[in-house]
Amino acid sequence: MRIELFDYHLPADLIAQSPPERRDESRLLSLTRGVTDQPSEYRFAEVPELLREGDVLIINDAMVAPQRLHTKRTTGGAVEILLLHDVGASVGGQGSVWEAMIRGGKRLHPGEILYLDEGATHLVVHGETKKGRHLVELPRNYGVEEVLNRWGQMPLPPYIQRYPGDEHTIIDRERYQTVYAREPGAIAAPTAGLHFTQSLLRKIERVGVKIATLTLKVGTGTFQPVRVSEVAEHRMESEPYVLPDQCVAAIVAAKANQGRVIGVGTTVVRTLEHAARASDGIENAAGAGNANIFIYPGFGFHVVDAMLTNFHLPRSTPILMAAAFAGRERLLQAYEFAVRQRFRFYSYGDAMLIT
Repeated sequence: MRIELFDYHLPADLIAQSPPERRDESRLLSLTRGVTDQPSEYRFAEVPELLREGDVLIINDAMVAPQRLHTKRTTGGAVEILLLHDVGASVGGQGSVWEAMIRGGKRLHPGEILYLDEGATHLVVHGETKKGRHLVELPRNYGVEEVLNRWGQMPLPPYIQRYPGDEHTIIDRERYQTVYAREPGAIAAPTAGLHFTQSLLRKIERVGVKIATLTLKVGTGTFQPVRVSEVAEHRMESEPYVLPDQCVAAIVAAKANQGRVIGVGTTVVRTLEHAARASDGIENAAGAGNANIFIYPGFGFHVVDAMLTNFHLPRSTPILMAAAFAGRERLLQAYEFAVRQRFRFYSYGDAMLIT
């Protein structure tokens, strides 16, 4: 299966650059699998009307931190750093060393200094990893949390345009984060959950829907582009997850009573389908692991009965998963409808419920 089968035309002005004023004011496209009817449109606040008593809604409580840093070389050249994870203390134990992805820093040398501001505060480059990433040491006279709070920006995807001093970066601290985020360690938000408010979650529970939580710490595997021509040749990077006993029990109970398991986002769907296969069934799947399952058309879903998700980039692993669930032609027809109706796309955009 060729990756170009997952292209579609999207006018640039439909890429959402900021969230709606209220989370649940976003639009919602409802798509039913296996039929030819036109999709239906709702406001996201109406989602309780589309759920049923006995369903279970699974959310991902991963928390993202402001781990993008804008720095300058001694030459004045801009270097953007996305901190991935802490790999330990530097030699002498004075500073925290992180693996990082870097943009704009061609031919960085070990020992090179990258400045965070006009003063002396700086990072130090400690070399390159086998994956082509870099090791950088944070300022020795600041704690990690202080560095992130003072200089960090939320790691928005590159199609959302921001610049140093942009007033939107203040909004991003709150809105590029779900209201139920609890577990730190993600480098991107599970964006399908951005539409929920606490009051909306309470309404969902009042209609008899159980809400259960898992954690998948979103990493580079979620947004790495598919660079191969044949879809099956792509390999996902592993991302750590925790699937609690309570979540598994809620899934098993829902299925026993003809309720639906509704995954909020591709991260939830990947976690559940990976864990079920790794454990010979979802009823045995509670615990921690590393999800590296790659879901694309032809995949057989064992756990999830419905998916709540955003609109995704062409040729990306999330659109491949959505196409596997909805059917490629059905999904792309829905995307064409969404473009005609001027839905907002991607992380800060509108949502889709596939049932």
